[in-house]
Amino acid sequence: MRRTHLVLSLALACSATSVAGVACAAEKATGGGENYPNRPVRWIVAYPPAGTTDILARVTSQWLTQRTGQQFVIDNRPGGGNNIGTEIAIRSAPDGYTLFLVNPANAINATLYAKLPFNFLRDLAPVAGIVRVPNVMVVTRSLPAKSVPEFIAYAKKNPGKVNMASSGSGTSVHLSGELFKSMTGIDMQHVPYKGAGPALIELIGGQVQVLFDNLPSSIGHIKSGDIRALAVTTLKRSPALPDVPTVNESVPGYEASAWFGMAVPKGTPVAIIERLNREVNAALADPGMKAKLADLGGEPIPGTPADFWKLHAAETEKWAKVVRFSGAKVE
Repeated sequence: MRRTHLVLSLALACSATSVAGVACAAEKATGGGENYPNRPVRWIVAYPPAGTTDILARVTSQWLTQRTGQQFVIDNRPGGGNNIGTEIAIRSAPDGYTLFLVNPANAINATLYAKLPFNFLRDLAPVAGIVRVPNVMVVTRSLPAKSVPEFIAYAKKNPGKVNMASSGSGTSVHLSGELFKSMTGIDMQHVPYKGAGPALIELIGGQVQVLFDNLPSSIGHIKSGDIRALAVTTLKRSPALPDVPTVNESVPGYEASAWFGMAVPKGTPVAIIERLNREVNAALADPGMKAKLADLGGEPIPGTPADFWKLHAAETEKWAKVVRFSGAKVE
């Protein structure tokens, strides 16, 4: 009897072990997507708080936190023209608990920097596009120019005396200004800052005269009258600022915009990427989120991970031409 009880106990133990083994194997095969996330998720933003990249990440993370019941925590890692935060993300564990907020600098830096310790399209995996926004040409209130033609005339009468701020060398904010310089023939001194927040503070204070900022970080200051908007950089006027003309109306052919999305370290399980993609697309379809993005001047860009990487590759090629044309280079 004792022998029979022992055999039965061993059989039950082996059976339980087998079931656990099967469950573990199944979870490994699916990448744990069904149970993801089961702890807080870190979302790396390669800029300081208050800029467009940070604002968009926080709006989206709040929605994801409410949707999943787990905290999506913003981790600001500014510096190095966006490269510090990028490298941290690339070196993080590919387990779905580190995300990266992709922005135009990731496409621009591929050409702007002579050497990078990573290849963005190779070393990160796409999740989803989030939003595309115009840049907006804003000036300090003390500047006499009230329109793009007046600004061009002022800059030509005062060569080298106009300071053009940016959120960092190689950002879309910087290269939007470089493109403007090349198409108008004016001379402006580039003054890079570590993010849009510090650049806007200096612009409001009059230490710099012009900024081609991403619209979400400037729109509040425009509406409050702290700074003056001369034009948006897209071919069409922005519904968020319908009375503000486009640069193209005064400088034919001028166009620039910024776009943002989500990526994860290469090797992150496909099931987790698919789950994140579904959640981001659900956020972009949510009326409340759509209204928030519209207030910031943003246009949602939903789609598959492949759709987002196709956009990224096209933007990398586009900005490579602008970098080469402007002669901008960072070692």
